Amino acid sequence: MDHKVIIIGGGASGLMLASLLPRQTAIVIDANSKAGEKIRISGGGKCNITNAKMDSAYYLGESRFIENVLKCFTEKDLLQWLERQGLHPVLRKESQYFCPHTSQELLDILLKESRKQKILHNEQVVDVRKRGEIFYVRTNRRTVTAPNVVVASGGLSFPRLGASGIGYGIAAHFGHTLQKTAPALVGFTVQKEQFFFKTLSGVSTDVVITVGDKKCQGSLLFAHKGISGPAVLDASLYWEKGKLQIDFLPGFDWRSLRHTRKKISSVLPMPKRVTKAFLLQFSIEDKAGTTLSPDEYEKLRTLNTYSFAPAGTFGYSKAEVTKGGVATEDVYAETMESKKVKGLFFTGEVLDVTGRLGGYNFQWAFSSAYVCAQHLKRD
Repeated sequence: MDHKVIIIGGGASGLMLASLLPRQTAIVIDANSKAGEKIRISGGGKCNITNAKMDSAYYLGESRFIENVLKCFTEKDLLQWLERQGLHPVLRKESQYFCPHTSQELLDILLKESRKQKILHNEQVVDVRKRGEIFYVRTNRRTVTAPNVVVASGGLSFPRLGASGIGYGIAAHFGHTLQKTAPALVGFTVQKEQFFFKTLSGVSTDVVITVGDKKCQGSLLFAHKGISGPAVLDASLYWEKGKLQIDFLPGFDWRSLRHTRKKISSVLPMPKRVTKAFLLQFSIEDKAGTTLSPDEYEKLRTLNTYSFAPAGTFGYSKAEVTKGGVATEDVYAETMESKKVKGLFFTGEVLDVTGRLGGYNFQWAFSSAYVCAQHLKRD
């Protein structure tokens, strides 16, 4: 037997777990030449670590399972742990905690703390089997053994950084239920009727997007592929197919347009390019509000309830996370251990738990790693 614990994946959850376990008890297997590559590029290199507004309501998944994990290692616990390591996250956008300068600061701490374990780079896990009480993990270079295996391999997002479906394959092999996976926190491509969005590439405007009973507020960025930006990324977490609704003018008082001699593009609180693009679509001249016909006025009011069906998403190569994954009903929230196979654990993104934009997915990665580490240390 080589080690006590084999950790498959050197991302946020895998590195945190390696950091929390006693020295020289685990081996981390990572497919990249450097561990934590997804952390390094997160948030455009700024890395939104966690959020002061932490609740299961900000996640897609089984709420009680999520609550039980988060309460064991809260956002306050994470901040205190980071401060003990010399990192003091800064509060931005009211409730979001970021690295003070770059995501490399967080990555450096995790790499430093996880050095107490052995880390194998550039090794892809090919197969995992269990004989008796021992797991045999075969990579493209060797076979390692241990009585405990933690699958912290993440999802399918960012394949260029070594993302793969190995975690789902391991789970399926051992009889776990898999919930359908899809790119999440990702932009939408558009149908022919919305191709005019592409002419606005680079322009952003504040919106509220409604998907089912969920509302996502923030900026929408027009892109050459379709639409992106914080509100869109959040909406992608809940959208599967069919229509969604965008309020391009949240809170706008339409009386201010009805009784003004100013041009429409000067009154509507959107970038003029956006307003003029919609006027063109509605076949309405950019004219004084007082000259609008009742029909034209009603057409403009549909900007509060603009409904359309995205053609799809930008895909896994642009998605920040993968939604779906290993069903949490097959995992103990108190330990992250499989209910089906003793010694098999799942943490982080590989599970069917996905957070909204704002640091929620990092918190989940760290909280689930903490729960797993506490059990392994007791064991």
